[in-house]
Amino acid sequence: MPLTADRAAGVTLEDVRAAARVLEGVVVRTPLVEVPALTARAGVPVFLKCEQLQPVGAFKIRGAYNAVSRVARAAGTRGVVTQSSGNHGQAVAFAARAFGLRAVVVMPESTPGIKVDGVRRHGGEVVFAGAVRSSEQLQRAEAIAFDQGLAMIPPFDHPDVVAGQGTCGLEIVEQCPGVDTILVPVSGGGLLAGISVAVEGLRPAVRVVAVEPAGAAKLTAALDAGAPRTLERTESMADGLLTRSIGTFTFPIIRRMVREAIQVTEDEIAAAVRFLHRSAGLRVEPSGAVTTAAILAGHARLAGPTVAVVSGGNVDPDLFHRLAG
Repeated sequence: MPLTADRAAGVTLEDVRAAARVLEGVVVRTPLVEVPALTARAGVPVFLKCEQLQPVGAFKIRGAYNAVSRVARAAGTRGVVTQSSGNHGQAVAFAARAFGLRAVVVMPESTPGIKVDGVRRHGGEVVFAGAVRSSEQLQRAEAIAFDQGLAMIPPFDHPDVVAGQGTCGLEIVEQCPGVDTILVPVSGGGLLAGISVAVEGLRPAVRVVAVEPAGAAKLTAALDAGAPRTLERTESMADGLLTRSIGTFTFPIIRRMVREAIQVTEDEIAAAVRFLHRSAGLRVEPSGAVTTAAILAGHARLAGPTVAVVSGGNVDPDLFHRLAG
């Protein structure tokens, strides 16, 4: 689904509000949950935006459903295809089934079984290609789209996806009008860009801070260079944050609001998964725990009420047992 000239310019607050109307009755208006032990550690009120409570267990349903809804309105639509390490693929499969469309998801061979099973449970067809987050997934998805006449649903680098993810930002501002800082996990930047659009339009003084694994610091590289840079490799237990480059569409949006990207180590991520389980009874995947990790490790400079986005909870059971046990 290529960008038209009018849509390539960016995403507006009205685009996000339009996405919210599309998503009404589909996504969960996830709660803000204060964990007293985390607030005590931070020295300011901290609220978790619990996106693991979405129908597919992650925020990805917001952008995927919004994008698939637009495709579904086009005449002659046969179905959709995407590349994903897990949560986006599950969301695309969920949305496609809702609109009666076929969904093909190209996944890395190393994708955790819980995420592969999730795609299939929602009616998606899984095709494996290449190592984790390599160009092979995109190439295979593009080939399938061309050969089978399917519409591409990118995981992050598209205005409909960004607008959908931005609805998370709308909710945060409505639920916590006095928010000072929002911590957001970042991979390709769809969620971060969407939240940035919403915050820029409604509360431009709010500080938006990205958090990424030290082994996948693609936004740090982009902010340093002033443009997206492709890392030679990425490695982390946070398998949803392993994209090797920030998006070329998302980065110009992000840089308007985001001035810093916090890096967290593997030990800090593991400690955050364990903390969330023991202190709040939450089952969170490593990718969703990075914002909590930044707070627990003292990397986030917080001056007022803070919202930490918990992006998902689809974690391999064995890994979760090792981390939380």
